[in-house]
Amino acid sequence: MITIRTYSEIDKQNWKSLAETSPLSTWFQTEEAYRFYQSVSDMDAFVYGVVEEDRLVGVIVGYTTQEKCKLKQYFTARTIVVGGPLLDENISESALAMLLQIVKKQQGEAIYIETRNLHDYSRWRTVFEANGFAYQPHLNIQVACNDQHSMSEQRQRQVKKAIKNGAEICEASSEQEIRDWYQILRQLYRQKVRTPLWSEAFFLQFYRNGVGKYLLVKYEGKVIGGMMCPVFAEKAIYEWYVCGLDEEYKEQYPSVMATYAAIEYAKQKGIPMFDFMGAGVPDKPYGVRDFKMEFGGEVVKHGRYLCVRKSLLYQIGKWGVQWIKNH
Repeated sequence: MITIRTYSEIDKQNWKSLAETSPLSTWFQTEEAYRFYQSVSDMDAFVYGVVEEDRLVGVIVGYTTQEKCKLKQYFTARTIVVGGPLLDENISESALAMLLQIVKKQQGEAIYIETRNLHDYSRWRTVFEANGFAYQPHLNIQVACNDQHSMSEQRQRQVKKAIKNGAEICEASSEQEIRDWYQILRQLYRQKVRTPLWSEAFFLQFYRNGVGKYLLVKYEGKVIGGMMCPVFAEKAIYEWYVCGLDEEYKEQYPSVMATYAAIEYAKQKGIPMFDFMGAGVPDKPYGVRDFKMEFGGEVVKHGRYLCVRKSLLYQIGKWGVQWIKNH
């Protein structure tokens, strides 16, 4: 017998055990992540579990969000499952199908549903596709944080130079430091990335919830860059958001130092992997991917699964995002 469970019905200890044992586990599919999503006003968080023969064999955590502007709301409602669903290795195709179908049914306003996979789901590709989720090629870079890890000679030189020139790494210790860092991130998104960015409240809530680390780069006491990192103990640390005043502080290499800080943090804490959480589309030049590859990681192609529920609005939304990027 296969049944779907809501948050109140999921056995929390079984959920925790599944997150500890599944080879597909990420921080983004834990109860901690769900509670963080719930605490953010811009996120409509959800979680569903699937029980098969009295065993919890799958959990899917995600959120639905849209832009606040009334015109944009109509074209931007989207459901995101960061990391991909949390699955037991022996989950049946029927149980996974039921999990995917409940998300499609309950997230009625979403134009599309997307799983951003951080592990290999190729074994279940036919199940995803049979339930309306098309595979989308997408790259990522994951760094094994062990004694054998090494960065490129160029990155090593830049780190040494940055430290010599006064750059310092520290963990954020106040909300004001988060605000200072956010201003740098917002400037980056406005000028270069040109895609939607969460409000300052999202980043402050992450700090207040204590679910990860802000690893900051400072120069003469001023925040000049840093990274927001969810931490999944004994599993991975993630680059969710990163920024740096690289043009203004060329001798301190803030973006390089922020990435270096996360990798070193992982090594010091015995965390086996640093996950960049994305490196663009295959066969398409991407400067950010080139930057990331010099930190000694492995390029993987776990891709994404996309379920488009409102085709016309999806195409209009894609066009709109591209137009904003180009203007």
